Amino acid sequence: MSRHDGQYTIATLGSHSALQILKGAHDEGFPTLAIANRETERLYRSFKFVDEVIAIERYQDFPSIVDRLEERKIIVVPHGSFVAYLSLDDHKKMRIPYFGNKAVLDWEASRELQRQWLSRANLTLPRQFKSGTEIDRPVIVKLYGAQGGKGYMFIRDAQDFETRAAHLKQQYVIQEYIIGVPLYIHYFYSPLEDQLEIMSMDRRYETNVDSLGRIPAAAQEGMDVSPSYVVVGNSPVSLRESMLAETYRMGEDVVRVSKEICGPKGLFGAFCIETIITPDMQFYVMEISARIVAGTNLFIDGSPYSYLNYSEPMSTGRRIARELKNALFSNNLRLVLDDSSVL
Repeated sequence: MSRHDGQYTIATLGSHSALQILKGAHDEGFPTLAIANRETERLYRSFKFVDEVIAIERYQDFPSIVDRLEERKIIVVPHGSFVAYLSLDDHKKMRIPYFGNKAVLDWEASRELQRQWLSRANLTLPRQFKSGTEIDRPVIVKLYGAQGGKGYMFIRDAQDFETRAAHLKQQYVIQEYIIGVPLYIHYFYSPLEDQLEIMSMDRRYETNVDSLGRIPAAAQEGMDVSPSYVVVGNSPVSLRESMLAETYRMGEDVVRVSKEICGPKGLFGAFCIETIITPDMQFYVMEISARIVAGTNLFIDGSPYSYLNYSEPMSTGRRIARELKNALFSNNLRLVLDDSSVL
């Protein structure tokens, strides 16, 4: 595909996984566009694979340029910053060709609906508590939305909840705290090929909980430090091969159920299942992100899993662009765009 043949431009917000998305689009022959804010504009202009930058004051101002973008031949690839800065209504009003199924967003945004989805997929979930008075074990209180762990709280018991969390005004969920190894599994489901792929895996580095884990319990006594779960980075993980079949089964069942709850298209493209693995090798599923996640940024040059399928560098960002290119070549673009898209 030539970059000068009138093909679609791939656009995204200049944040989260934008560099990976735009580099992948460039490598697959698409023109690229970053919508940056005033603080990040110079950064995105510095990369040669970014063909164009539009600057706005804040990412929340994105709806103000939607009319301009709708007049152009553009496909938007969403990521976590779209979820963080734009409302569901903003997403649904947008008529720019949009990679993904917006119907999935309602199920991702609601902790209750998300739990229904994962339960129907036969995944093992941690116990959830309706109120602080029910707490009879350590829990984690999670705020709604994609905020990289910001505001999450470890709570020891019902009294601790009453002291530290009962005042919260934001929506939150109270979830059993599972002790084990966190594992984030990155998938890609292709509606063109009806095929699920494991793209990569990571674990998050969270401040300051990971630092506290290095301090012996006896030494922590008397320290006035509360665990924080804000994500500051990611580390690559390669899973024991004997456990891969279960991760693949989980991804397949999540996609299968999505077609029952979100219309025939269901969930497609990139998504991530967040798990905790206990010492008895049990996967507990904490939540799902129905889009590309920042942990895939570790694998811009590909991962061991993507290399097994492609024998070439294949990031999740590039895999998205490859799917769009294949859809264009086979005249099946509507299969990989939300139904609200105007072509």
